[in-house]
Amino acid sequence: PSTKNRGPATAVIYNNRVFLFDAGSGVMGQISGANLPITGPEATFITHLHCDHTLGYADLILTTWIMGRTKRLEVYGPIGLERMTNLLLDSNSEDIDIRINGLERELPEVYKANVHEIDEGVIYDSADVKVTAFRVLHGSWKYAFGYRIDTPDKSIVISGDTRPCENLIKYSRNCDILIHEVYASERVQIEDRPGGELWPQYCKEFHTSDYELGQIAAEVKPGVLIVTHIVRMGADDDEIIGNIRKGGYEGDLIIGEDLEVF
Repeated sequence: PSTKNRGPATAVIYNNRVFLFDAGSGVMGQISGANLPITGPEATFITHLHCDHTLGYADLILTTWIMGRTKRLEVYGPIGLERMTNLLLDSNSEDIDIRINGLERELPEVYKANVHEIDEGVIYDSADVKVTAFRVLHGSWKYAFGYRIDTPDKSIVISGDTRPCENLIKYSRNCDILIHEVYASERVQIEDRPGGELWPQYCKEFHTSDYELGQIAAEVKPGVLIVTHIVRMGADDDEIIGNIRKGGYEGDLIIGEDLEVF
């Protein structure tokens, strides 16, 4: 997972096949840093269209093409993703034209993405990798998803951004790995900025607190809980872990770091 100074992005690797979940800022640098193919993943899955999850999307599309991708990028995500994709490509139209018709002679058409706007259910099933999308509750977003990835030997759930919800619990029960966002519950307060009086309400409606995550994990019982996309507000690891434990979770727990492999 990418967790700190870059936007959210998690790669799931099965038999040297790469599947990318979200494309936050710096995603191509992280892909390179992790020694993953610079020509891109087999498929990309976007949880929702908040910019911190998509700022690296144009980079993903164009850089993988420039670096030798030979087929269109396959991308799955919520309604609105196709419009976003078209607008991003249109904004780079002069660059694309010069790369195709200038001296680089990049492959035409390949730069485009095959966008699959999804709803809940199995959205990808190929050669022992099945990806199931499920709706989550992320404030006022109409379309926000988590993903469950099943292979013959592992089940992984990526929560996306969500407040506690029954659908997440339903799809996460007894998974091997639960990768979940969190915010530091004891640090939330009204802030001195425009809209700052709504910050506690925002956190509660859009995200999951450390204590709430402890309650969720205690119920679903993952093999390991990996905490990522952390809204710290000054909290250190010990504080977050302590509040997850107070929520009731006693199992294996990891605070995710950039470029860690599990």
